[in-house]
Amino acid sequence: MRWTQILVGVVLVTLVAPAAFAQPAKLDTSIREYQKTSEVVSGDLNVVGSNTVNNLMILWAEDFQKYYPDSHILIESKGSYTATPALIAGTAQLGMLSRAMRSEESEEFEQKVGYKPMRVLVGFDALAVYVHKTNPLEQLTLQEVDGIFSKTHYMGGEDIKTWGDLGLTGAWTDKPISLYTTHSLGATYSFFRDNALSLTKQKRGEYKDTVQELPGLASIVQGVGADRFAIGFSGMSYKTAEVKPLKLAKRPGDPYYSASVEELLAGTYPLTRSFNLYCNKAPDKPLDPLLREFLRFVLSQQGQEIVSKAGYIPIPGQMDTAQLNSLN
Repeated sequence: MRWTQILVGVVLVTLVAPAAFAQPAKLDTSIREYQKTSEVVSGDLNVVGSNTVNNLMILWAEDFQKYYPDSHILIESKGSYTATPALIAGTAQLGMLSRAMRSEESEEFEQKVGYKPMRVLVGFDALAVYVHKTNPLEQLTLQEVDGIFSKTHYMGGEDIKTWGDLGLTGAWTDKPISLYTTHSLGATYSFFRDNALSLTKQKRGEYKDTVQELPGLASIVQGVGADRFAIGFSGMSYKTAEVKPLKLAKRPGDPYYSASVEELLAGTYPLTRSFNLYCNKAPDKPLDPLLREFLRFVLSQQGQEIVSKAGYIPIPGQMDTAQLNSLN
């Protein structure tokens, strides 16, 4: 297994500037500043999971090691699906997921370990459906999104193959829609499928065979920006000047939402998701000091400012306090 060691002053991944919002999301003023503990905090902290949360993890690790230079954060990011097996096997102390752990993952953990994993919710994000900046389309329902991306059409819509099928005219009328997705092992791929193309677990949608899988969220935005007749989905923080995010409605006749900060926190935007860290904490045992202090840092004012500046939504203060209390 190959690990990446994150050292102070070294940033191994370049984050895309947060262009989704005019200003970074405001931090709840009730969130407390991080105060360094007097305990000895040192050693290795192995982290496995989401490619998306990895961007935040690198920044958290870099700042955390300024407080504790004898600590080392070792990160392997191959997708959220890798987090639970690593926690069960004990090869990671912390799992990062760009979604909540699925019921079957949580049940497997509890069956193997004897209790449920501890979940720490660390931020919110939204998936945007992007088109080229010159595309006249402004909004879609999830039924239409399903018609574009899915071959199963469980949302009740009809198959949509051309831009004319969506009402576009002129040069757009007969142009086929190019479809871009991220790789099939990532949480973003499954999150979009489960929330935009599926009704239930028994009616889980399937992508069309014509989708082009790209290696990451930034590459999807780049692909759509270079292809006038393309559509794809990616995180809101990956927006560039070459693409346009569409407003979304859950059902025909419902209001359309544009993923503002207020809509994300209220849960009204249809493709809102959470960023989570999971760990193996026995009910009758305290957390290892290194793991405990790292989580305290992530939930601190300094840690949540990183979430905001990276283009995501920090958690509310009440939720922050409750989670901090659970670390003791």
